[in-house]
Amino acid sequence: MRVSMRVDYGVRALVDLALHAMDKPAQAGEIAARQHIPEPYLEQLMTTLHKSGLVASRRGPQGGHTLAKAPAEISLGQIVVTLEGRNAPLDCIETPTGCGVYTVCAQRDVWESVEKAFIDLLEATSLELLASTQREKEELALRSEGRVPRQRK
Repeated sequence: MRVSMRVDYGVRALVDLALHAMDKPAQAGEIAARQHIPEPYLEQLMTTLHKSGLVASRRGPQGGHTLAKAPAEISLGQIVVTLEGRNAPLDCIETPTGCGVYTVCAQRDVWESVEKAFIDLLEATSLELLASTQREKEELALRSEGRVPRQRK
C-alpha cells in the first residue's frame, strides 16, 4: 500500500489548517510555504476538499481557508476517500463477480481483512489527533535545537 502525493499533501494541508487557521482563514500561499506544497496543486486540493465539505473557503483580501468542521469530526478515512476514493487491494473485493474463482480464493479473505483493518484505523484517526501529534513533534524539534516553542492560544 502506498499513500499518494495527493493524499499526503491534502492531509498536510488540513493539519496545517487545524494548527494555524482557528482564528482567521489561512491563504493557500501561507499553507503551501509552511508545508512545502506547490501552490497551484494545493489550490486544486483545496477545491476538492471544499466541495466535499471538509474545508470552508472564502475569496477576497480577508479570504482564505478554514476547516468546515471541528478537527475531531474529520477522520483520516474521510480525507483519503475524498482525495482518492476507495481503493481495494484487489478488484474482486469491490466487484467479486468479475473474478471466476472469488468464491474459493483463499487470498481474497486475507486482503479483505487487511482492507478492513486499514479502513478501521483511518476512521479512528482524527484530524485533531494528527494536529496534536504534529504540534508535539514541532515543539520537540524546537527544544532539541535549543529554541523555546511559542505559546499557543
